[in-house]
This record gives sequence, C-alpha cells and structure tokens, in this order.
Amino acid sequence: MEKPIVKPGRVATYAGAFMAFLIGSGFATGQEVLQYFAAYGLGGGLMVSLLCVIGFIFVGGCFIAAGKRENFEKGSDIYRYYCGKYIGTFYDYFSIIFIFCSFIVMMGGAGSTIHQYFNLPNWTGSVGMMVLVCVVTLLGLNGLIEVIGKMGPAIAIIAIFLGVYSFLSNPGGVITGSEAVVSGQLEVVKVGVNPVTSAGSYLGFCMLWLAAFLAAMGPGTNSTREGIAGTTAGAIGFVLGCTSMMLGELAYMPELYNSDIPALILAGKIGGWLSFVFTIIIFCGIFTTAVPLLWQVSSRFTKEGSMQFKMTTVVCAVVGTVIALFVPFQTLVNVIYGINGYVGIILLAFIIVKEVLRISKAKKA
Repeated sequence: MEKPIVKPGRVATYAGAFMAFLIGSGFATGQEVLQYFAAYGLGGGLMVSLLCVIGFIFVGGCFIAAGKRENFEKGSDIYRYYCGKYIGTFYDYFSIIFIFCSFIVMMGGAGSTIHQYFNLPNWTGSVGMMVLVCVVTLLGLNGLIEVIGKMGPAIAIIAIFLGVYSFLSNPGGVITGSEAVVSGQLEVVKVGVNPVTSAGSYLGFCMLWLAAFLAAMGPGTNSTREGIAGTTAGAIGFVLGCTSMMLGELAYMPELYNSDIPALILAGKIGGWLSFVFTIIIFCGIFTTAVPLLWQVSSRFTKEGSMQFKMTTVVCAVVGTVIALFVPFQTLVNVIYGINGYVGIILLAFIIVKEVLRISKAKKA
C-alpha cells in the first residue's frame, strides 16, 4: 500500500486556515471567550476547553476527510452526506443563513474595535473591513486559504501570549475573579446554563462555520492523513488560545466583565503601545474569519469566479455591514451564536451515527 503523502508545510497551512476561520471578532475581541468560557469561572471554563478540543478534533477530521473521500460538487453537500436528503437540505439552508448572520457579527466587531480604541464612528471600522474582505473573497478558495492560513497561527500565538502574561501578572486575580463570577457578584453575559451546554453551543455554531469550508478544502489535500493532521493541530492551537485568554480575563474580571472588547483592556495592562498593536491584531482576526464566511455565502449560490459570484459577494457584504451598524455587538454575539449553536450541535449526533456506520461497513468489507 502506498504511503500517504503528508507535507509539514501543508499541514501547517491547513492548521492555520482552521484557526484563522475560528479566530473572528468574537475570539479576537475576547467577547466570545468571556461569554462561553470565563463566564463559568476557572473550573467551568477549563471543562468547556476540554470538551471543545475533543469536539473540534473529531468534527474537523470528519469534515476534511469526508471532503477528500467524497469529493463533493459543493462543500455544502456534506450536510446531505451526513443527514440525508431532507434534514441535510434543512442544514444546508439553515447554515448559510447562520453564516451570513455570523458575517454580520464580524462587521459589528470591526466597528466596535475601531470605536473603542480610536473613538471613531463604528461605520469607519465596519466599512473598511467590508472593502478588505470583498477584495480577498474575490480571489477564490485557494487564494483565501493561502492568505488566512498564514495569519491564523500568528494571531493565536499573540492571543496566547496576552492571556498568559495577564494571568502571570495577577495570578491571584484568577481565583477571586472566578469566585466573583460563580457567586453572581459580577453578572457576566453568558451562553448556556452550565459548562456542558456552553461547550455544546460553542462547538455547534463553529461546526456550522467549518463543515462546508473544510469539506471544500478536503480535495486539495495530498492525503486524508495530511488533512486530519492539519485540522487536529488547528483545533489544539485554537483551544489553547481560548484557554489562555480565559485565564487572562479572569485575572482582571472586575475591570472587563461588561466591556465590548475585553482583549483591549488586557493589552492596555501591558502597555498603551500594545493596545494599538492588539487593535490591529483584532482587526486581522476578524478579517480571517469574515473572508471565508462571505465566500461560503457567495459560492453556495453562484460559481466561483463568475460575474454573478462577484455581484453576490459585493451585495451580501454591503447588506451585512449595514445591518451590523444598527445592532449592539454584545447582542449580536450572544443571540446569533447562542441560538444557532444549539441547532448546530444536533448535527454532531448525525455525524457520529454516520461515521460509526461507515467504519462498521468498512470492517465487514
């Protein structure tokens, strides 16, 4: 049997693309980590991290391997593969609506970030991001993978540094911050009612982001093993970033629990210069997620590279940006991610059943 081709450089690119896709406005600003991880205190947050890394490794590997194995005509065909014709069609259309809503969140995060640091109107950040995202989306799937795949690991490493530094600068604050959150002394906006439902919701909405994207990426891998190695490394790197950011937020929870952009507060603790640098990093993080989100919406209904694809990309970008300017960022993250996460997690049950049946059938053959 021929040995599967696994090129370390491609593994790194796939890992980077995986991380970059998930490092959007929610993660980069710290708002997502605050609501899903830190809101449950130290113990609860670590439980969310553990459940998420297991889930991400499993679904990421399933999605990219299925894409390689089945060579879908469209990445969104993965929903029918796992769920059948009717439920798969529901997930196909539901996911694309959610993905567009998530793009709105990205535009809202860009506006809030620029407003909080530079005190400029929200529309300046949102419109500026919209223009950048449109330009790169029009490059197509291969182009955007190359662009965001290089940025993802760098952003994750910087986020890990920020979280670890904040934790080490005030380790005692992690315990007191955790106690204040768990006791209800600090009322933090949260998703779910406990760490298990929070992890389920988080994994659920991320699955709806990742499914079609990774399935479309699968055929371009040199082997299934190479693709799975990339998504596994990406899952571990991303959750490490979430966990370190959570520790940093708990260390200074009284100062940031009601902030739109808690990551900027942590950066400011190190130095004013880093707040500026991290504002740019947050902007890059939003960019790396907004691009594949917009690409998925456009490519679902039109052929990549066509005039219809270009027109759809521009129209969706403009509409999403306009909506983002009229809804508060915290509300966008909590409502859109929370509700869709619970719908998304049901998909996990279909994936598990399908994979068990597939493996069982392969063994019998």
